[in-house]
Parts: sequence; structure tokens; C-alpha cells
Amino acid sequence: MENLAIFGGTPVREKKIYYGRQYIDDADVQAVTNVLKSDLITCGPMAANLEKKLCEITGAKYAVAVSNGTAALHLACLAADIQKEDEVITTPITFAASANCALYCGAKPVFADINPETYNISPQSIREHITPNTKAVVAVDFTGQAVELDEIRAICKEHNLILIEDAAHSIGTKYKGQAVGSIADMTTFSFHPVKTVTGGEGGAILTNNEELYHKLMRLRTHGITRNMDEMVHPTDDPWYNEQVELGYNYRITDFQSALIASQLNKLPAFSKRRDEIVHKYNEAFANMPEIIVQKEIPESETTRHLYIIQLNLDLLSCNRREFFDALWEENVCPQVHYMPVYYHSYYEKLGYTKGLCPNAEHLYDRIMSIPLYYSLTNEDVEDVIKAVKKVVNYYKNK
Repeated sequence: MENLAIFGGTPVREKKIYYGRQYIDDADVQAVTNVLKSDLITCGPMAANLEKKLCEITGAKYAVAVSNGTAALHLACLAADIQKEDEVITTPITFAASANCALYCGAKPVFADINPETYNISPQSIREHITPNTKAVVAVDFTGQAVELDEIRAICKEHNLILIEDAAHSIGTKYKGQAVGSIADMTTFSFHPVKTVTGGEGGAILTNNEELYHKLMRLRTHGITRNMDEMVHPTDDPWYNEQVELGYNYRITDFQSALIASQLNKLPAFSKRRDEIVHKYNEAFANMPEIIVQKEIPESETTRHLYIIQLNLDLLSCNRREFFDALWEENVCPQVHYMPVYYHSYYEKLGYTKGLCPNAEHLYDRIMSIPLYYSLTNEDVEDVIKAVKKVVNYYKNK
């Protein structure tokens, strides 16, 4: 990278700071250690305990813990009976898994554009992309902010569509006072290390629909059941189990489950600290026309996973890459979330082209994620703010 000492001499901080980081304390370590010393270490009582805890926190009736967030999305699509020739509407500003889950089922992802202020999928664009082949909507709570659930649920009800809320970013978020996880037909979580709550990996699907729940439980474990009511050839032989459909090995380990459950005990503290940092950033950038911040809808009480700044390039004499590199030189290391999914070469081979979602494409050229996680100190936050202001002052149009 270019040495930018010309506009500041020494960096604003000596040690590099990255956009995300997990927080693990002694209680988390002890929870995992206890499981490792026990008799059962995979998909046993700790997985069931995690599922119970997720239901208690979200208000959902049922939870199915799985190996990762992508597995959760795949199983949600399978449970929704997504098949070849079906279409699934989602947003392009997301991790590829939000669209790949449709491809796994042989279906076609259809990309609706975003609201240019909230960065979440636009309900109006969803309407415009519904066809007779549309089967479901995967609505992503980008950065942790809830999508416009009332309007999207109404659209899905009107057109008999399944609503899958991809809440990989939004555990802890509430919509009109109701916890994310208990609102959509199915809601998926991710517990990747940079998420608010982590298990190293891990995921979950939450639902209020008992039929979907039982199907998800079977699909998680190869499509095999021990429930005689679900068998074609039931027997009371104690060893007997029966594969009744094609499923997958998407089980979660008990030591991951124990870690996630321990982390969930800290969710209120995690949410509070992230909110404090978001407010500090919002205040710092409020009077800087060169920086545009994400707009929050009043219905969403957000636990923010990512804090994204959007560059007003009309007021800066640089492009996004130059700004990005300059922050790195200040030892504040941003990331970009996300390239529109259909920009990926695999999607190009499937026939997707640029120009599908103008709002998303415009946003992508201008955004980057700056550090946001629980263990950031106030001094860290001030360093991030100083670095952003320093780079803005260097590059802003004179």
C-alpha cells in the first residue's frame, strides 16, 4: 500500500485494529471444558439446551441448532420445499450463502434491489420481482437492522410465499419490540466468530410452525428418524431408526452448543456495548458530509453487527480503494461488506449480469465496514474516529 505519512506523519495508533473480533471469557472456556470432559460431545444435551435457550431469548416456539449459518439457510429452503424451477427472491448485498441456498435446491435466486438509505432489501422491489415461479423470500437483516417485516410479511401472505429471515447479523435485534427469530416463517442465525455471539461456527433455524420444526430436525440428521409416527415401517425395536427422506449431516457439536449458550448469557451486554459504539460513531460523523451513515428504521431496535460508512465520492478526491488503503496505513483496518452476489464469477457463468440492482451497485462502490465489537475500548473507538477524519481531511475537495 502507498505510504501516506505525508498527510499525518505517524499513524493514529501503533497496533492494528480490525473490523470484528470475538470475545471469549473464562465462563465460555469453562463451559466448553465441561463438555469435553463429559461423556457426550456432539449433538447431545448441550445442543438441546442451546435450542431451549434460543427459544427463551427470541420467543420462538422451536429452534434447531445446526453446524453453521449456511446449513441453516439450506435446511430452511429444503423445509420450505424449494425445488427446481422455483424462484427465491433475496438481496444482492449479502454474503453469497443467502442466494446459494436456493441454488442448493435447484432453484433460481432472483435479486431485488435495496433501499439506498437503509441498505436492506426493498419491499417494493420484492413486489416487482414476483412471478408465478416465486416460492420464497430470503430477507437479510443487513448489519443487524431488521428488514421492513410488516410489509414483507404482507407481500408474502398476499402471494402465498414462505418468508425466511436471514438473521445472521441480527441476533439481539427487536422489531416493534418483538425479538428477531419469532416473526418470520423461519429465521436463521449464524454463530461465526465475528458475529455478536459465536460458537466458532454454528447456526440455528427458528420457527413457530411445528410441521416445519419436525422436518428440519429430520433433515439435520440425514433424514433419519426414531419417531415411529414418522416411519413407513414402524417398530418398537430399541435400536431401529429409519431414513424417510434425503437429509444431511448438519449436526452441531455439544462443545459448540455450550459455547454459544454461554455467549448468549452475555447478549444483553454485547448489545449494549455495540449500541454505545454505534452512537459514538453516529455523533462523530453527523456533521461530515463526506461520510454517509446507514439510516435506521424506527421499528428496528438494532443490535448492530457491522458499522458501515458510505463515502460521498462527490466530495472526496479519492476512490474507495484509496480511502481503504489510507485507513490501513493508520492501523485502522476496514473490510467491505458486501460485493453484490451476482458479481461473483460463478453467478456470471449462470447468466447474471451487472446492472440488475442499481442501488446495490452504487452502494457497493462506496462502502466499507469499520471496527465494531464488544471489547473495543473507548480509546479504540476514538482512534477509529480520528483515522476516518484524518483521511477525510486529506482527501476532501479543497
